[in-house]
Amino acid sequence: MPVDSNKGASDGLHKGRLKRLNDSYYFGRSYVHWTMSLKHRANGWLNLSHHNALRAVLFHSLARGQLCCPVYCLMPDHAHFIFIGLRDTSDQKQAVRYLRKQWNNLLRPHELERQAFDNVLREADRARDAFADVCGYVLRNPVRAQHCDQWQNWPYSGSVFPGYPKLDLRNEHFWENFWKAYAEQST
Repeated sequence: MPVDSNKGASDGLHKGRLKRLNDSYYFGRSYVHWTMSLKHRANGWLNLSHHNALRAVLFHSLARGQLCCPVYCLMPDHAHFIFIGLRDTSDQKQAVRYLRKQWNNLLRPHELERQAFDNVLREADRARDAFADVCGYVLRNPVRAQHCDQWQNWPYSGSVFPGYPKLDLRNEHFWENFWKAYAEQST
């Protein structure tokens, strides 16, 4: 069945699954907000040990896909990740497949929903101030859910940029340092 250029996906290939955009939206220097939910909205898995193990898996996923993750936020029954491609050869779908497989191993007996939800950021959302707003929205999830009073107090959020272990989104110069790192790595 041919791909419908307006939808970006073929109806016949996605029975019961979310439709994806054309693969080109997930390659190269794309910006994608990924949301991954646990089956049956399971909780009870989120603790500091799991967070640290997932950060390690996330690091390897990003390195494999040539990506960085300026912001992620783990919630009791789902998680948000924003990935940015660093090279023309960056591959978000490959990295997310690897991340989900490895994370499912960590989650047992729980598991992720069959498919992640994604939002490919448009050019206007990628401008620095607009992008910081999108990231801020992700980080404020625990505040909106009344798990904490300030996003900075939520212990299950962070940033992972392979090669930049001291990059800390709670630092007041985070965005300045992030964009410097991005400029260094995306040339």
